[in-house]
Amino acid sequence: MPPDTIIQDFKRKVCEEIRLEPEGIDRYRVFTPFMFQDGDHLAIVLRHNNGKWVLADEGHTYMHLTYEIDEAAFQRGTRQEVISNALDAFQVNDQDGELLMRIEEGRYGDALFSFIQALIKISDVTYLSRVRVQSTFMEDFDSLMTQTIPANRRTFNWRDAQNDPEGKYLVDCKLNGMEKPIYIFALPNDDKVRDVTIALLNFERWGHKYRSLAIFEDQESVSRKVLSRFSDVCEKQFSSLGANRERITKFIEEAIV
Repeated sequence: MPPDTIIQDFKRKVCEEIRLEPEGIDRYRVFTPFMFQDGDHLAIVLRHNNGKWVLADEGHTYMHLTYEIDEAAFQRGTRQEVISNALDAFQVNDQDGELLMRIEEGRYGDALFSFIQALIKISDVTYLSRVRVQSTFMEDFDSLMTQTIPANRRTFNWRDAQNDPEGKYLVDCKLNGMEKPIYIFALPNDDKVRDVTIALLNFERWGHKYRSLAIFEDQESVSRKVLSRFSDVCEKQFSSLGANRERITKFIEEAIV
């Protein structure tokens, strides 16, 4: 099928703003008005592959996700589930990080429409609903603690069995093995910050000797009053996990030594 006929099918099935630019033999860059949430356009190429025309992103979509999310984070848990569902729903293949869709029976427009939907759906992993974002934040926190702290030096969901037998005041991860253990907390929202503030005040009242470390999902989203009270009782804070991963790791590794 000649390129002008392909373009006509693209425009008929997708939108009038589609255009193709040749980039060598049997290879075209597909320009569309569709963008990721940050304003970057989708990267799509139409090329001949093993005797078939295919649409490909040439690894751009996953690369774009790494601007905001650590690569390992969208290969597991909730984010990985969202991506897998999108690939299955639109019959897109993931070949070593490159997303591909074969064009069957000359249905160029239908294929492009589905491919665009798949790429946009995959990009939604950075804009999950609040509940799902919290779930990925906790997954990321647990993963970082597991990777950074040796198994014999960490306890998840620790409680003071003597003073808190019902486990009302849990420590997300306790770093053991030093004179003053470090109580590490993951803070996704105002409610959790309030709960941890109360927990820290109780630990003081019970005479605990410890250091405290807080890792926020997004400190800027926390109420100023809530944060002010919390800052009075917490020793060390990081405003987010993603942007401070290396600093958090360094802080913990230095404490372990």
